[in-house]
Amino acid sequence: MHHFSRSWTALLAAVAHLSDEDFTRPSGCKGWLVRDLVCHLVIDAQDVLITLVTPADTEPTADATTYWNLVEPPTGDDPLDALIPRLAAAYGDPGLLRFHLDDVGSAAGRAAGLADPAARVSTQDKVLTVGDYLSAYVLEWTLHHLDLIAHLPSAPEPPPAPPAETLAAARAALERIAGTPFPAALSDTDVLLIGTGRRAPTDSERSTLAGLADRLPFVLG
Repeated sequence: MHHFSRSWTALLAAVAHLSDEDFTRPSGCKGWLVRDLVCHLVIDAQDVLITLVTPADTEPTADATTYWNLVEPPTGDDPLDALIPRLAAAYGDPGLLRFHLDDVGSAAGRAAGLADPAARVSTQDKVLTVGDYLSAYVLEWTLHHLDLIAHLPSAPEPPPAPPAETLAAARAALERIAGTPFPAALSDTDVLLIGTGRRAPTDSERSTLAGLADRLPFVLG
């Protein structure tokens, strides 16, 4: 619960820090501008609110690790992936998109803070405890925080990076999903970017990864 709050608060703060021009720059999500990513975060926040008020009365079928599925890299053919850029463009003024995320995102954060971690909720045909559901989102928020700032120019006051503690928590989550630790020589940020296919490893990093390099990337869906 703590890591959910820390990662989400940091991500909302990073979005609030963006200039209007930043919304038209590329993000770390292939094919998406920063504005598209922010629009996706609005939908994610709505999903959190919906899930937290969708109780389940059966035993959990997934936890924070098995919530995630390993999928093929996106091709751009998914209808939702195609919808997001059109929806983001419809906002026009970046200030409207920024306001919508702050409004819905703040509500999602408050709802998460009020929720009982032991309660069970249903989403995507899975049943999880609230604690596991919110823990799963730490990886989502941290990856998208890295996506948000991936191509922003250097500035005297750049958007804040993800907190070190949530980077570490997200790395641990990815290692559980992968079923193996990544080499300690790689930073948490590099593990998250390389491990999920957001960038290719250098020759040196590939050597450090050894046999694990052949299993990359771990694309989450």
